[in-house]
Amino acid sequence: MSEAKQELISSLQSQVEALQNRVKELEADNEKLLSKLSLCRCEKIEDNVHDGVEDGTTLVEENRKTESGGCKTGKKKVKEKMSGTLNHHFKRFVALKVMYFGQRFYGFASDGNMEPTVESEIFKALEKTRLLVADKKESHYSRCGRTDKGVSSVGQVIAIHLRSNIKECNTNNASMGETVQEEQIEDEIDYVRVLNRALPKDIRVVGWSPAPTDFSARFSCISREYIYFFWRENLNLSAMESAGKKFVGEHDFRNFCKMDAANVHNYKRHVTSFEISPCYISFEGNQLCAIKIRGSAFLWHQVRCMVAVLFMIGQGLESIDVIESLLDTNGIPRKPQYNMAPEIPLVLQSCDFEGLKFTCSLDAGHDLRLHLRNECQVYQLQAAIFHEALLNCLPLANDQNSLRNGMVKKKASHIPLFSRPTEPTYEERRAKLDSRK
Repeated sequence: MSEAKQELISSLQSQVEALQNRVKELEADNEKLLSKLSLCRCEKIEDNVHDGVEDGTTLVEENRKTESGGCKTGKKKVKEKMSGTLNHHFKRFVALKVMYFGQRFYGFASDGNMEPTVESEIFKALEKTRLLVADKKESHYSRCGRTDKGVSSVGQVIAIHLRSNIKECNTNNASMGETVQEEQIEDEIDYVRVLNRALPKDIRVVGWSPAPTDFSARFSCISREYIYFFWRENLNLSAMESAGKKFVGEHDFRNFCKMDAANVHNYKRHVTSFEISPCYISFEGNQLCAIKIRGSAFLWHQVRCMVAVLFMIGQGLESIDVIESLLDTNGIPRKPQYNMAPEIPLVLQSCDFEGLKFTCSLDAGHDLRLHLRNECQVYQLQAAIFHEALLNCLPLANDQNSLRNGMVKKKASHIPLFSRPTEPTYEERRAKLDSRK
C-alpha cells in the first residue's frame, strides 16, 4: 500500500474517531444538564421549563420560603401518577411530521412484542419531555402509515394531543378549512426542537402543524408516495417503466400484497402516478435509480411486491404483459409465490393532507440541518473507508482466478410466475378463518 493511501486511511479514521468522541462528550453534557434540571424542585423553574425530564410523573413539593424570599430544593416530595390529562397544563391537537432511518427498527408501530420500534422511541421522547397529556388512546393518537421492519421515512405523519402554551388551544383547534392565528404558533412550545433533543439520532421530527379535532393521520390522508432505491446494473429501465405505468389507476392488488383476510376485505387501491428516474449517485459506473409510486393508500407489502415483479421484467425474466395478467384477479385468482423486494431501500417519502401547514422554528431548522449534514458526512466517511479497503484487496493470482472461474456457482434457473405454486384465494382464507370460530 502506498504511503499516500495509508495517510488517507489514517486521516479518515481520525476524523471518524473525533466525531464519535465529540458525540460522547455532547451526550455526557446533556445528561449532566438534564440531571441538574430534574433536581431543581422550585415551582418557579418548573413552570418555565418545557423540556424537563420526568418519567410520566409530576413532583408535588412542600417548599419552605427562606428569610430572603427564595425557595429551597431537596424538600419532601410526593409523586403522583399521571392519570389522563395534566390539569395544570393546556393542551392542543397537533400533527407531527417525522423522518427515521428504519434499519435498526422492527417497523414503525409498537403493537407487537418486538423492540425497538420507531413509535416506542417517539413515546419515550414524549414522556421524557413531559409533552404527553394522557395515554395513547386518550390523546387521540393516530399514525399515517405502518411501515415494516427496515423501512425508512422522510415524511411520516402522526397526530396527538400535546401540552401547549396557548390557553385558547385547551379545547379545540380550528376546524377543517379554518386558519390558525399566527401568534398561536409563534408563542407555542417549540415541539420540533424539544423532541429532537430527546430522540435517538436516527429519528427526527421535521415539522409540526395545528390539526383540527376531527383530524386522523390515517384516514385524513389524501395521498402517500413511496420511493424505492436500486442500482441499475443491467436492468431494462424502459421495460420496467412501461410495465409500471400499468399500475396507474384503480385495480385489485391482491396479487401484489401480503393478504390479511382477517382484517382487510377490499383489495382495490388507486395508484395515481408511477415513474423511474436516475439519482445523482453512482458507484463505479453503476447508477443509483429510484422508483416513485403515489397512491391514495397501499396494502401490506404492496410496494415491495410490485417492485419484485418489475425487477423480473427488468432482467428479461418476465414480459411486460405479466402486470395486466396479475391485476386480472378473475383470470388469476391465486397469487403466484415469489419473494418480495428487500425492505431497506424502501422509503415513505410523503403523506399529504388538506389544510395542514407544517412549520419549524429557525433554531430547530438550523439544528435539524446540522444534524442531518453531520450524519451524511459520517456515512460518507465510512463509505470512503470501505471503498479504500476494496481498492486494496489482494489481487487474485492467475491460477486462483482460473480456478474461481471454473467453480462459479450457477444461478438458479427462473421459474415463470404462472408455473409456480400459488397461495390460497381470499375466499379460501376467509372460509378457513370462519371454520375456527
